[in-house]
Amino acid sequence: MKVNFTETVLRDANQSLIATRLPIESFEGILETMDKAGYYSIECWGGATFDSCLRYLDEDPWERLRKIKKKCPGTKLQMLLRGQNLLGYKHYPDDVVRMFVKKSVENGIDIIRIFDALNDVRNIQTAVDETLKNGAVASGAISYTKSPIHNLESYVKLAKDMENMGCQTICIKDMAGIIGPKESYDLVKALKENVKVPIALHTHSTTGLAMLSLQKAVEAGCDIIDTAISSFSGGTSQAPTETVAYALEQEGYETGLDTKVLKQINDFFRPVKDEFVKSGMLNPVVLSTDTDALSYQIPGGMLSNLVAQLTAQNKMDKFEEVLLETPRVRKDLGYPPLVTPMSQMVGVQATANVLAGERYKNISKEIKAYIAGEYGKAPGEINPELQKKVLGDAEPLTCRFADTLEPQFDKAKAELGDRAKSDEDVLSYIAFPTQAEAFFRKREQKEKNTFKYSIRRID
Repeated sequence: MKVNFTETVLRDANQSLIATRLPIESFEGILETMDKAGYYSIECWGGATFDSCLRYLDEDPWERLRKIKKKCPGTKLQMLLRGQNLLGYKHYPDDVVRMFVKKSVENGIDIIRIFDALNDVRNIQTAVDETLKNGAVASGAISYTKSPIHNLESYVKLAKDMENMGCQTICIKDMAGIIGPKESYDLVKALKENVKVPIALHTHSTTGLAMLSLQKAVEAGCDIIDTAISSFSGGTSQAPTETVAYALEQEGYETGLDTKVLKQINDFFRPVKDEFVKSGMLNPVVLSTDTDALSYQIPGGMLSNLVAQLTAQNKMDKFEEVLLETPRVRKDLGYPPLVTPMSQMVGVQATANVLAGERYKNISKEIKAYIAGEYGKAPGEINPELQKKVLGDAEPLTCRFADTLEPQFDKAKAELGDRAKSDEDVLSYIAFPTQAEAFFRKREQKEKNTFKYSIRRID
């Protein structure tokens, strides 16, 4: 049996360890080598990469994707998409979702892994449909979590719904690294017995379970696993590609990976990692094992956000209280999986509850929108007292929130005028207006400076 590997160093591995601060000049030189490694796919876009390019790296995310595609023509490029949220933190109308998916494929994406933070399949349907229309692979992702209402039966039903929708693979997306080896084996086995499409497992090393759980998943028939080249593996990142491949090959599985090429890739990224350690961007804390996550189910990125919030307010002495409050807030909200954007929303509300000394004295606008049904159907029952406090006697939405939104793309395009050089620019603006406009201004200034320099050289 062959096990396919998705390499995450260009997206989730560096997102988890260094907050997606890996500029393209730090890895462009190894892309042609990565194309020869034998990966099933390279996850290189989506998630927080888009935001980070505009906000921190002064890069055009679309140009970044095109450069990667040019250097890796022989390997499928993969992205992570938050369904109707796209790469932002709110729902967008269908015309924007369709255009974003279309342009993602045109610029080089071959596989789009699509999830909804609440596992509400209505919120991935448009993205899946457009992915298929554009000839890319639509991979439906189950946001894995543990709660009284999440079980094998609910996950199997979700996978069946995704398959019926047209998803060509199903991914178990374990963002907190909490899936254990038995749970991994049982869930993959149940999915293999109930759906016909290939099954993938994405997990993190946060709790130390990743390698055990990946191995058991493969034994249960898992077709695709996500790993990170070893220098960017471990901690809140993924399990090491080379180690997992070595172990599986010893058991007789075929991986298709070239170990000599993997070594070249790791040798390239090792000094890159060292530079981030020296700069302080890579905090050694994120490389350690955190078994508390098994209780709190808090993903690494969410944990670092909580620390940043409390540190900024000089309230780190409240950290343990916030950790205890987080699962209580999650229960009040009907046990949503703690994945973007729900992880940030729950974390912010738990922090507000603790710092105010009173639960729900201040309720964030995002939590109010969630309770109103704007993010989709809550997995379980929302605390009736909390719902009444937010909505009064009103009822939450029962329709898909995107159905209430007016088309936005053409309006944004007209609004931008000649500041937008392409439809891709318009999409960047819709997703992150402030950051995109700042980037456009910098780009225009660079072009003017380049033109002046060219004129001087001619003179």
